[in-house]
Amino acid sequence: MKFSASIFKAYDIRGVVPTTLDAQVAEALGKAFGAAARAAGEKSVAVGRDGRLSGPALSEALIRGLVATGIEVIDVGMVTTPMLYFAANTLCNSGIQVTGSHNPKDYNGFKMVLAGRAIYGDEIQGLRQVMEAGSAPLADGGSVRQADVLADYTKRIVGDVKLARPLKVVVDCGNGVAGASAPAIFRALGCEVTELFSEVDGNFPNHHPDPSKPENLKDLIAALQSGDAELGLAFDGDGDRLGIVTKDGQNIFPDRQMMLFAQDVLSRVPGGTIIYDVKCSQRLAPAIEAAGGKAEIYKTGHSLIKARMKEVNSPLGGEMSGHIFFKERWFGFDDGTYAGCRLLEILSKSANASDVLNALPTSFSTPELNVACAEGEPHKVVEELTRKASFAAPAKVLTIDGVRVDWPDGFGLIRASNTTPVLVLRFEGQTQAALERIEHDMLALLKSVKPDAKLAAAAH
Repeated sequence: MKFSASIFKAYDIRGVVPTTLDAQVAEALGKAFGAAARAAGEKSVAVGRDGRLSGPALSEALIRGLVATGIEVIDVGMVTTPMLYFAANTLCNSGIQVTGSHNPKDYNGFKMVLAGRAIYGDEIQGLRQVMEAGSAPLADGGSVRQADVLADYTKRIVGDVKLARPLKVVVDCGNGVAGASAPAIFRALGCEVTELFSEVDGNFPNHHPDPSKPENLKDLIAALQSGDAELGLAFDGDGDRLGIVTKDGQNIFPDRQMMLFAQDVLSRVPGGTIIYDVKCSQRLAPAIEAAGGKAEIYKTGHSLIKARMKEVNSPLGGEMSGHIFFKERWFGFDDGTYAGCRLLEILSKSANASDVLNALPTSFSTPELNVACAEGEPHKVVEELTRKASFAAPAKVLTIDGVRVDWPDGFGLIRASNTTPVLVLRFEGQTQAALERIEHDMLALLKSVKPDAKLAAAAH
């Protein structure tokens, strides 16, 4: 059986329902994953789904496939992706979340944890081969049981995070699945919560659930301006990413959040290695080092960061996209709700939360920019850029994921997306003039390899 090659991404499986992804794909994946789990010595797999309209049918087919391989399925129902990860850390060691993440409403997909690790890359291609060959060994003895993880998940967070004072917050869940859990957890911590769009609705009728895009934060900013809340929190569609807005409407991007989280974590884990991705601010490493930590820049991708954190026993990792991974006091997976709680814990120690956030080091920067390419072209362009990238000292060239060039007063990045056929660009300068110079120099390098490159704001 052939499946669309485009659905097998670097970190997950994702496509448009029913064009490239349907119940047949889900059942075939269930069989392939079930066989892989059995081969790894696993007997149980947790299954959850976000609030998308296609979720119940895909989840049912996925479970059918898993059961056919003799797996005990623990069906945790409609949950955030972090709640599925929680189930795969507390009830068993493996899990699959049916989620389209922050993609448009007709998308859906699968994020997978096998024997305690997020799987990616070649392992996903391995599942594809088994799916297409129909070669998964089937077995009797499979079963399904329902489990509700919300009470235990809430108890674990509320037992860990303590606020020095109650905070008033606005929470915008964008009609994503976090609406069913996050507001109640913040209340359980002692917050006064104003809710926006908490009703889970896979049509996303108000705005798209993607806090990395400024246009999706307008309602949150308006609510902060008109009410007496001191902070705004926003979640993506499956609840694994967090957006933060101050009282005065400033978007505190995840690399600046990481400065605050690193200071806090390093106060208890002195000398710890903090991992962040190549898209993050140049100002993050000095902030980590000033707090007594070791800063390590790494490839973009939630599965890749999690794997690297395990390798170096890192207490904290983060990505510019908004995935924040706490290993200290938590399980090491990305969780928007838990990151929000940890942020509130830190801010509750100060009289003015927005002042603390606005005081974090900042620079002049572009949002994430994309250059559309043909399928397969981005990686070829980056290979050529890597060969050609030659800048006079004091510039430093890093090629672990694309080409990142750091100058004393800023950086430029050109990398290939692992999920869509685009180049991802980001530029930062400590002054506006530095930003413009860096952007000019990096675009000149790009045009020398791809003369027809056209810059656009990043899509979903």
